Amino acid sequence: MEKKNNIKLRYEPSEDDIHIQADRIRLTQVISNLLGNAVKFTKKGIISITIKKENDKAIVGVQDTGVGIDDEIMSRLFSKSDLGGTGLGLFISKSIIEALGGTISAGNNEEGKRGATFTFSLPLSK
Repeated sequence: MEKKNNIKLRYEPSEDDIHIQADRIRLTQVISNLLGNAVKFTKKGIISITIKKENDKAIVGVQDTGVGIDDEIMSRLFSKSDLGGTGLGLFISKSIIEALGGTISAGNNEEGKRGATFTFSLPLSK
């Protein structure tokens, strides 16, 4: 019998209305990739998805309590190379977000907290 992960998914929506102009399919691809990686590297714990409005941008975060990002691959995380399991997904995600006028970044959680956080921003609709 296959053992299942013990992961809780938490969604923290913004209290503000947030409107962006973006390709729904491509944006779904980015979010799916980030969530897929979070599940892959989190055996148990919490995956949180947040969205907030900051100045003229929508900020989306995917944070997990997994193993975090190895220092050896951090510098090439979004490059087109074999990253020990992350494949081309992050490279493609970065390309999509930048084509939509946004930015994407990643980092390990604060000292004492396990896991990693991926954040992307997109311009708000005018």
